[in-house]
Amino acid sequence: MSETARRLAIIGAGAMGQALVRGLLAADVYSPRDVVAADIVKERLAALAEETGIESAGNVEAAASSGVIVLAVKPMVVGGVLDEIARYVEPEQMVISIAAGVRIRQIESKLREGVPVIRAMPNTPCLVGAGAVALSRGTDAQDSHVERAVGIFGAVGKVIEVPERLMDVVTGLSGSGPAYVYVVIEALTDAGVYAGLPRDQAALLAAQTVFGAAKMVIETGKHPAELREAVASPGGTTIAGLAALERADFRAAVLGAVEAAVERSRELSEG
Repeated sequence: MSETARRLAIIGAGAMGQALVRGLLAADVYSPRDVVAADIVKERLAALAEETGIESAGNVEAAASSGVIVLAVKPMVVGGVLDEIARYVEPEQMVISIAAGVRIRQIESKLREGVPVIRAMPNTPCLVGAGAVALSRGTDAQDSHVERAVGIFGAVGKVIEVPERLMDVVTGLSGSGPAYVYVVIEALTDAGVYAGLPRDQAALLAAQTVFGAAKMVIETGKHPAELREAVASPGGTTIAGLAALERADFRAAVLGAVEAAVERSRELSEG
């Protein structure tokens, strides 16, 4: 692989762009000399370059010198960035967009014919290396391009591939999902405080309980219902608590939250 083909450009050094840089370097997926970043905020870009040892550049220079270009900018500026770099991007390169709501056809329409495009939807836990990321391939993206994208985002979380028509569902579930979980952690914490625990202890127990339960699902491969049943002894404390959740329509509330977020994502994408 040539130096240019191996090189990764991240255009947009905000929270998610920085998380990608740090995750890729920490996992040894890339070395600092193979990563270049660009950002309109020069102070932020300089600080990231000094911290990590990567190169900093302008949008055009970063795009023209890299085999993979990650667009980590706000959705409303994607079009402008593509207008700026399009003439310097060849079909031998690949463009990955993490801009929420920007469809693949919008990106492809700005680029030369044949440029592979992949759309990615990462969530905020990518910032701590525990993200959930969904990928969708564009017209000219092949398995090799998807594999490379999986290698990139695998440095900051778990990765799946879905058809683009399901990206709004991904947004409503894993994109918005951390906020739902924060509400659960907050409620568990308040419940612990109400029952007598100091707030700091209640908050630690609540967050660690959610973390541990999620890890059990991922690492055991068991269905959540099976793990739930293992905790809920007949006539015990857990089944009493679960009965209260059922009376409060907890499942229906979660389903409704995801459904509302999916619908809003569709509205924003179409708009």
